[in-house]
Amino acid sequence: MADKMPFGEGASINRPPLFFGVNYQFWKVRMKIFMHSTDKGIWETIENGPFMPQVKRDEVLIDKPKREVHY
Repeated sequence: MADKMPFGEGASINRPPLFFGVNYQFWKVRMKIFMHSTDKGIWETIENGPFMPQVKRDEVLIDKPKREVHY
């Protein structure tokens, strides 16, 4: 019975759910839950793109040069 399930790896909190090419909608929900539980910022980055620090120069926002970015 277990070998007929598309997600035979089980529910792990350390590894993301594997996608085997079937039942994408189910996998997508599980992957989103996994990422939220790991760090909510991960999902926000996937939806919105990476955070780009900006600086205001001459009343215009521009991306901060990489040499000035300190994470």
